[in-house]
Amino acid sequence: MHSSILVTGGTGQLASALAPYADVIRVGRPDFDFDHPDTIDTVLRVNRPAIVVNAAAWTAVDAAETNVDGAERANHTGPARMAAVCRELGIPFIHISTDYVFSGDKGSPYVETDPVDPRSVYGRTKAEGEQAVLAAHPDSIILRTAWVYSPYNRNFVRTMVEAAARRPELRVVGDQIGNPTSADALADVIMKIIARIRDTGWKADYAGIYHAAGEGQASWYELACAAIEMAARHGNPRPAIEAITTADWPTPAHRPHDARLDCTRLKQVFGCAPGPWRPEVRRVVGELMAHRAPQPQS
Repeated sequence: MHSSILVTGGTGQLASALAPYADVIRVGRPDFDFDHPDTIDTVLRVNRPAIVVNAAAWTAVDAAETNVDGAERANHTGPARMAAVCRELGIPFIHISTDYVFSGDKGSPYVETDPVDPRSVYGRTKAEGEQAVLAAHPDSIILRTAWVYSPYNRNFVRTMVEAAARRPELRVVGDQIGNPTSADALADVIMKIIARIRDTGWKADYAGIYHAAGEGQASWYELACAAIEMAARHGNPRPAIEAITTADWPTPAHRPHDARLDCTRLKQVFGCAPGPWRPEVRRVVGELMAHRAPQPQS
């Protein structure tokens, strides 16, 4: 058994945010691929890490509606197999889940004991994955997060900043609310959890489901406005932004109307949680603008 932290997810947002930390080994396709289950066993047995963080998932929410088998492998059966191998090897397992396990109809922030009620293939496969992981390996932590953004890969904040540079007007859904979460802030929380486990050893009380999402709520419209305003301070264009309804922007998969997450349990057990989302958006947008390609002069 090594002292390393094995992180799945390749070049995804969270895996990229975790990559700079000491002792992290990041794996992805083709070496680790849920579509090829044997790679799960091989990667875990060859590396024999001290702890595993599964940041790999099927996150294409709309595409999951038509590729159910792919979503099942990545979000349910694959993570369950990972958990089973980790149990065999005596490795604690941290698995990332989502607010989409909820319907969004509660009307107040969800706590971990609220019943799941997913309304999409993505949400259903993630909810099934949570239970399969916990059944396969008692020493597992499930972290539900939401609306993840970062300077890495594709995400809503980056899309809005880039769209603002190209289009004079934008239309953004304003009647869905949640907790914008920085991948870097989530990575920091994960590393603090791991530090606690290393300090105390694994405790049975650590196991189970936690909510780990940015502090404060926003609609997609409000998040877009914040990102575009912050980018404008760096010289990016400031287009007109119109708030529209979910009905105005139909999608194949249902989105929760209000999937805010209550992170109290995470703070009580591990003493940490992602901080307020606005300062993190400011930081992320600053990084995006610092690395943007020069804009043509008009």
